[in-house]
Amino acid sequence: MAVNICMIGHGMMGRWHSEALRGRDDCRLYTVVGRRDKPTAAFAAEFGYCKWTTKLEEGLSDDAVSIVIVASPSETHAAIALAALSHGKHTLVEVPIAMSLTDAERLVSVARERGLILGVVHPVRFVDEIMALHARTSAGEERVRQVVGRFYTHRLENVGATGYRRSWTDNILWHHTTHLLDCAMWLTEPTVTRVHGFMPGPDPKTGTPMDVAYLVETEADQSLVFVGSYYARVPQYDVMIVTDWDTYVVDIHRQILTTGEGPRPIHHEKVCNARVAQDFVLAVRDRREPFVSGESVLPTMAVVQQVQDQWDRVHGARSVPGRPH
Repeated sequence: MAVNICMIGHGMMGRWHSEALRGRDDCRLYTVVGRRDKPTAAFAAEFGYCKWTTKLEEGLSDDAVSIVIVASPSETHAAIALAALSHGKHTLVEVPIAMSLTDAERLVSVARERGLILGVVHPVRFVDEIMALHARTSAGEERVRQVVGRFYTHRLENVGATGYRRSWTDNILWHHTTHLLDCAMWLTEPTVTRVHGFMPGPDPKTGTPMDVAYLVETEADQSLVFVGSYYARVPQYDVMIVTDWDTYVVDIHRQILTTGEGPRPIHHEKVCNARVAQDFVLAVRDRREPFVSGESVLPTMAVVQQVQDQWDRVHGARSVPGRPH
């Protein structure tokens, strides 16, 4: 029997998830929740949703809905996911699961208490070559020595990947570099000994920090390094993994993997994103943990929280656009 899905948000990620799940036998695009009537209705018609609404409570309280996918602005993820779980819905949350470790832990706890499935959209884990490397590291066949992740884009104007001017502000620490940090944490499963983080003060135009750099030291003498900037004129989105056997540069932006043997193409991020959503539907059907469970991302959230805490000590704990305090 097909399960009914409620999609919260219809930006780029709402579109990608809808494309991934449209036409499947095991689920049905049932309700989409948006902010404005006209674009929400148009999105519902384009993808064949049974219903649309601009009222969150209407979408979440519908007994016909089994799965909620949270593809709304980052700062709303935790509150909406908590509301979805409180309504008894299995919930898949876009990155970040929350914008504090406390909120992430609360979501995991509520899902566990209610016997619900909680997943997070970390598509880098679904890159074939990353999955294969994870299998080798888990089996002890290969050991990661260092991971370096980079995310660079130009975001002085609040325009996302679709070209649409957004009503919300992104966060380079809690959103973009978190994708790459999670990949490293998943591959290494480290005991973290120290986190060194740096973010400048808020940009006068955007009101939020625009650069980030942080280093994670592990008990096994591994170094996990992540850098990014919203000032960059040259886009970069990649992760380099150095092991005791080879080096792997996964260029997500250009869809290329380079190893000691040379470059070869890899799937587009959209394919890996589709795998996340499809796996989550199967997890609900089979009553199992999804490949990226909420609990599995808590070590990543703990590192990000440490970087945020270091910034708060320097600049003062406060709200910035895209991350209310």
